[in-house]
Amino acid sequence: MGLIDSHAHLTYPELSGQIDAVMGRAAEAGVEAVISIGTDVNDARAAVALAERFAGRVFAGAGFHPHHTDAVRPEDFEAMAELWRHPGVVAIGEMGLDYHYDFADRDNQRRVFAAQLDRSRDVDKPIVTHCREAFEDCVPMLLDHGFGGRRVVFHCFTGTANEAAIIAEHGWRISFTGIVTFPKSTELQAIARDYPADRLMIETDSPYLSPAPVRGKRPCEPAFVAHTARFLANLREEPIEFLVQSTNRNTREFFEQIPPT
Repeated sequence: MGLIDSHAHLTYPELSGQIDAVMGRAAEAGVEAVISIGTDVNDARAAVALAERFAGRVFAGAGFHPHHTDAVRPEDFEAMAELWRHPGVVAIGEMGLDYHYDFADRDNQRRVFAAQLDRSRDVDKPIVTHCREAFEDCVPMLLDHGFGGRRVVFHCFTGTANEAAIIAEHGWRISFTGIVTFPKSTELQAIARDYPADRLMIETDSPYLSPAPVRGKRPCEPAFVAHTARFLANLREEPIEFLVQSTNRNTREFFEQIPPT
């Protein structure tokens, strides 16, 4: 049983141009599966193609990233909803709100997020949520659209202990990236130290956020999730074998369509 990178962007040019080498290095690092997240229709189709090419090793997510919401047309929702039904797609998203960069109009972000939640409510697949400096809007929208107690993960969580508690209160999860390895991430490390072992998931968000000790190396890639795993095992005072097994099991159970090994 090996590691699972629960959130990467293998279709981004930094990785797609060397995908065979990237997947080879992932295998060498003990990473047995990667969830590649599509962020618009074309990107999601590319993620599905990778899932078909690397069957059993790559799985896809599909959604409209908040950065891209200004460009979403009405007909794009039907195309995305069709992708959600593809057997290689194990998650809906990433979707959500990003008020840090404001690359898209906030009203458009909320409109597209709401539309995706509406359309995905009857699809039995988990939601991958992008929430940056928008927690006070993101949580009520999830609740208003009926996702309390359903499978929702706040990917690349960098919030507060109070926000982590609110997420847990609604039956949702958080996932940790290499940011948890950064020396100044003391609050995040405190959250990760005590996070329930049966809910813990890890990711790279490749090609971004390379963890220590390769922080600053670009691009980040799925193989680097091993560094985050070792850091967390040490932080939590757990054997690395236990953390690998638990995160593997948690990720497969959460996404469900990733078969057990």
